[in-house]
Amino acid sequence: MKTVDKSPVASRREFLTKATAAAVGGAAVLATPNIAKAQAGPITMRWQSTWPAKDIFHEFAGDFAKKVNDMTGGDLKIEVLPAGAVVPAFGLLDAVSSGTLDGGHGVVVYHYGKNAALALWGSGPAYGMDANMLLAWHKYGGGKEFLTKLYSAVGANVVSFLYGPMPTQPLGWFKKPVTKLEDFQGLKFRTVGISIDVFTGLGAAVNALPGGEIVPAMDRGLLDAGEFNNASSDRVLGFPDVSKVCMLQSFHQNAEQFEILFNKTKFDALPAGMKAIIANATEAASQDMSWKAVDRYSKDYSEMKSKDKVGFYKTPDSILQKQLTAYDEVANKKAAENPLFREILASQRAFAERAVAWDMDTNVNRRMAYNHYFQKKPAAPAAKKADPKKG
Repeated sequence: MKTVDKSPVASRREFLTKATAAAVGGAAVLATPNIAKAQAGPITMRWQSTWPAKDIFHEFAGDFAKKVNDMTGGDLKIEVLPAGAVVPAFGLLDAVSSGTLDGGHGVVVYHYGKNAALALWGSGPAYGMDANMLLAWHKYGGGKEFLTKLYSAVGANVVSFLYGPMPTQPLGWFKKPVTKLEDFQGLKFRTVGISIDVFTGLGAAVNALPGGEIVPAMDRGLLDAGEFNNASSDRVLGFPDVSKVCMLQSFHQNAEQFEILFNKTKFDALPAGMKAIIANATEAASQDMSWKAVDRYSKDYSEMKSKDKVGFYKTPDSILQKQLTAYDEVANKKAAENPLFREILASQRAFAERAVAWDMDTNVNRRMAYNHYFQKKPAAPAAKKADPKKG
């Protein structure tokens, strides 16, 4: 008969042997998914932006993709192609929805033709909200739910993330300064979204074109004037080569932001942790884009004045006021035809009424401080010498 050693030393030895075996077995089990993962390789996505490769907007698209690629440790790899690489800029939504592309980078207003209410995320005065406030409404005021309803209504198989608040966009580039409403009569002008209806109401003959096609059209005389977005984009797209007059400040696109689109089938198949990374990377990219925009836009604005000899003029208040009344007429008409359009307008208005009031009452106007530090002060008159004859 075999004698069993029940001494403390033996018991401890038996415990350690079993624990080691369990640990080795557990490690083997844990290692199995990692081996499978290594065999499967990273998830890759082919995207397209709606911007030319040289535009800073395409750079913003690449910035977002890099953040996701880095934050997932390379488990998700997004490649972003420029506009036209797979589909035209205005064809992005259909391409992502059908799966021709896995995702894309653009703006909601480019889908205006699907449902006019899509233009309410960027085209119009937004009841005085700036783009950051519009994003606040989108996230906390019901906008995201409305956008989901809209995409469902048009049969779009997509998941949308909005980010990247844009500064107020210029009225546009013209052959001569715009001083009165009559200057728009018969003007061949480029814009997008509800702004098409607004400028048509001002008397212009409007043509909607993607960003990369505006300057060539102006150069060939197909357009008399046009607007795109900002100093950096406008400069690299070549606006100063075809015009030396830029009118600043407008309500036609007072509050706009970028859109990240995923094919819904592809997005839904991602692991939960990866979806969370994408959502948080979007918000990180939003802030980074804002900071980069301040730096780059201000540099290009300054250089267009000094090097490109562009004259910048403020849009007359009379035209700004007319934009508001023209927009109201268009919006009221579309609201009467489209119940969802009407609901979104009401939601934006309610949010803006308190948000804009808070903003105007809280934030000091920067003009006074700027003038105090940077405006050239007139030289003091030289002291007159005393006339000895009048002593």
